[in-house]
Amino acid sequence: MKSFRADYIFPVNADPIKNGVVTVDDYGKIVSVNTYVQPGVAVEHLNGIICPGFVNAHCHVELSHLHGQTPKVSGLVEFIKSVQALRKVDDEIIQQAALAADKQMYDNGIVAVGDISNSNHSVALKKASKIYYHTFVEVFGFLPERAEGAFHAALELQKQFKPLAASVVPHAPYSVSKELFKLLKNYSDSASSNLLSIHNQECEDENKFYRYKNGKFIDLYDGFGIDISYFKPQARNSIQSIIPLLSNKQKVLLVHNTCTNLKDIYFVKRFDRNITWCFCPNANLYIEGKLPKVELFLDEGFNITLGTDSLASNDKLSILSEMQVLQQHIPSLPLNKLLEWATINGARFLGIDDEIGTIEPGKTPGLNLLTNLDGFKITPETQVTRLL
Repeated sequence: MKSFRADYIFPVNADPIKNGVVTVDDYGKIVSVNTYVQPGVAVEHLNGIICPGFVNAHCHVELSHLHGQTPKVSGLVEFIKSVQALRKVDDEIIQQAALAADKQMYDNGIVAVGDISNSNHSVALKKASKIYYHTFVEVFGFLPERAEGAFHAALELQKQFKPLAASVVPHAPYSVSKELFKLLKNYSDSASSNLLSIHNQECEDENKFYRYKNGKFIDLYDGFGIDISYFKPQARNSIQSIIPLLSNKQKVLLVHNTCTNLKDIYFVKRFDRNITWCFCPNANLYIEGKLPKVELFLDEGFNITLGTDSLASNDKLSILSEMQVLQQHIPSLPLNKLLEWATINGARFLGIDDEIGTIEPGKTPGLNLLTNLDGFKITPETQVTRLL
């Protein structure tokens, strides 16, 4: 056994413990959380705050080889074009970049990841990683006639990730037809577990496309040679159009939400859906140069999580960095709230909160040390060190 004493322990499920001590066994399982050291147990004295390991609710580890290659603040449509033009390289390059990204996340105190996959490039990495991965196998297909083929291809890819946790999910409102949404809903309704994740309202053009069938997505489809003459404007934002198409039998992660407004939030609340919101602030600034209106979500009773998106849209894979951006733009956000978003809320969504997310006896959440804070405020100088 070993003990760590710090200025404060933030268990997340309980009040901070001043001069707290957390004791773990040889396997990293929490034995006790209190203010005293057990006799005969070695103790390491640390300056800073100890908190649970972080959960990255949204990542694309297979895009790590695109680090620094996509233009910043070009808008989502241009970003999509860049990714499609650049992503196909030698498999060895993709896999080595993904391995380095996995190590970066581990070193940055991340213990679990909700990861998007469109290929099998990350299968071996995830099976060998020290990090827990839930893979979201994305399905694309905005043409109704391609729905069956796209869906069955995703099911086949999902099998390659077994026995690791994996589910089949829609990519985004603008890339999934109603016919494909129906196949996904029927599958999710009957599956014992098929966590859902979908990119949501990353730019205003997504809402324009759904409301009026205009904006930059028209040019995107034309550029890809996709005939969308069948699609009729829905006269409402994308989230309001697709929420009824999602299963109410599974948890749903809505990712990015850069252009989600209060009417959208109230619309979502009216439906019997188990919704979790995920914010990836660094990626939002990288792609669109703007952040979601996070304040609108604070008092609405939803589970809120944090993600990094990919190295194609971020300079690093660090949940601390995401918290730093939010703290800078919303100074009133308390540390305990940010830590909930960074730990237990992601664990709850992924269904692994019995093992990680809080510092409680019996759990193996990993331990992070945060230093260079201003009291209980995260600063640009704050650093994270993984203890376990």
